[in-house]
Amino acid sequence: MRVILAFSLFYSVAAFVPTQRSAFGVTHLASTTQDDKTEVREYFNTEGFNRWNKIYSDSDDVNKVQLDIRNGHDQTIQKILNWLQADGTVQQQTFCDCGCGVGSLAIPLAQMGAKKVSASDISDSMANEAKRRAQALGIQNAEFYTSDLESVTGQYDTVTCVDVAIHYPDEKMVEMIEHLCSLSKDRVMISFAPKTWYYVFLKKIGELFPGPSKTTRAYLHEESIIRDALTKCGFAVQREEMTATNFYFSRLLEAKRV
Repeated sequence: MRVILAFSLFYSVAAFVPTQRSAFGVTHLASTTQDDKTEVREYFNTEGFNRWNKIYSDSDDVNKVQLDIRNGHDQTIQKILNWLQADGTVQQQTFCDCGCGVGSLAIPLAQMGAKKVSASDISDSMANEAKRRAQALGIQNAEFYTSDLESVTGQYDTVTCVDVAIHYPDEKMVEMIEHLCSLSKDRVMISFAPKTWYYVFLKKIGELFPGPSKTTRAYLHEESIIRDALTKCGFAVQREEMTATNFYFSRLLEAKRV
């Protein structure tokens, strides 16, 4: 669901996504992470849902920053869909989309003929909106439900987690990735806001101009930490992309079990 790497958004006009949202890990979370999880759930069930539901739609009721974020998020989703279309195996695969938001990825996957799509979000409002959108399109090969990332179970060919990592502190990222990998039989796709000197600088600038709206905390992540965690779980990065607009910055990795 949402990770929007829109740094000025983090502290002013909005705050992400979408994930989107979830908690992870196979052990009890530290109090800081628990606080983050509660904050994300409450935000995306109330004010955040109203904001991001408009951003992740065709609504014209968005400002220039929100429109920029919509375009950036759409680019990330399209890159994933392009990879899968090139592979030509969607109809033979099951998918688990953790932090699905309003279904920006899960719904297109179902429309492409996926064998099964299981999509979850920490926010009732987000998951229910995704379900509503899917039902309106007559989709029958996808399920949407409310769940922490840590509570998601099962085995799937491909596990996706798009624009969600921004809600998790560094010390919990490895646990998050371990859990995602434990759900996957073949492939994990994850996006995150990369921690570079430039993006750290932008984030600091955003903190100088806090807006009136409540937002969630935003975390940037060292790419090396995420790659190392995937490697330790027995996965190797096969493809990668970077999406950067004026207010959205997202690094996308596809890793396959080796």
